[in-house]
Amino acid sequence: MALPIEEIKKLIIAGIPDASIEIKDLMGDSNHYSATIKSSKFNNLSKIEQHKLVYKSLKGKMGNELHALSITTEVK
Repeated sequence: MALPIEEIKKLIIAGIPDASIEIKDLMGDSNHYSATIKSSKFNNLSKIEQHKLVYKSLKGKMGNELHALSITTEVK
C-alpha cells in the first residue's frame, strides 16, 4: 500500500513542526520518494541524528506503507 506525499508531509510536520519539506516521487509509483527537509531542530545534530529524527516522525511507516525514501536534511 502506497503512502501519498501529503501524508508523508503531515507525519513529518507533526514530528518536526518547523520543517520545510520538498518531496519528489522518483518513479511515479507513489512508493519511491526523495525528500529534502529543512529544520532548525537539525542544528547541532549529526546527519545520522537528523535522519533518525525524520524516521521517528514517520511512526514506523518506513519499510511498510512507505517503501523507499531518500532523505536530505539541512539546517534552517
